[in-house]
Amino acid sequence: MTDVLEIRDLHVSVEGTEILRGVNLTLKRGETHALMGPNGSGKSTLGLVIMGHPGYEVTSGDMLLNGESLLELGPDERARRGLFLAFQRPVAIPGVRLADFLRHATTNVRSPERKEGEELMPMREFRAELREKMGELKMDTEFARRYVNDGFSGGEMKRAEILQLAMLQPKFAVLDETDSGLDADAVRLASRSIADIGREKMGLLIITHHDKLLEHNPPDFTHVILGGRIVETGGVELAQELHSRGYERIRREHPDANEANRSMEEAESGQAIGSA
Repeated sequence: MTDVLEIRDLHVSVEGTEILRGVNLTLKRGETHALMGPNGSGKSTLGLVIMGHPGYEVTSGDMLLNGESLLELGPDERARRGLFLAFQRPVAIPGVRLADFLRHATTNVRSPERKEGEELMPMREFRAELREKMGELKMDTEFARRYVNDGFSGGEMKRAEILQLAMLQPKFAVLDETDSGLDADAVRLASRSIADIGREKMGLLIITHHDKLLEHNPPDFTHVILGGRIVETGGVELAQELHSRGYERIRREHPDANEANRSMEEAESGQAIGSA
């Protein structure tokens, strides 16, 4: 049976402000979906909510993995069931080496019934697999000795996220603007690496503003989110249109969603000014 992630009429609020306003999306394992939209449209919010970020309140709707609701599950339980999120802005964890982090994460995801204090994945087996994955990604093995994202460049952070994806091998992965802050060559390398890791093994939801990350990962479906809901779905040609022409047509043809998006952008801008 094919694994399926379903999002049904999802409404999400943050501090009383509605961000997602009825999102519907079905992602099957082996499919690649692109999620595109202007700033403030709810793209990153959707990724964070799928993974169970506690700062977002699901006010109605549901998210199901193979028919099981995810709403009562914490981020760790969702990871054990096969979900993964590559963050747009990964955080640094000083004092924790990337290799140690990956060994613990890999053990817990692959052994969901493991209890605290039980043995981790055997070191020899872990090191061999880690070296293999890093070789495939053309990464220096010394990289794994560094503290997680501590002092990493933007490109190094994104490569560390892709390495986590390679080691954890989830059923479904949400990649939140993995191309953000990367130059053209780095984006191509990231695109190729994601394709090599994913292929038909997982369902990919790629959140992006551009089409370069999709070069080696042509989407089966492209979704346009505006004002907190998906207003159009198409194929790879829709992603190409958005990259070349922007969102003018989308905004014009969906005035209600566009107005909602403007309000969300203004609220986001106001919060940024207030926190400056």
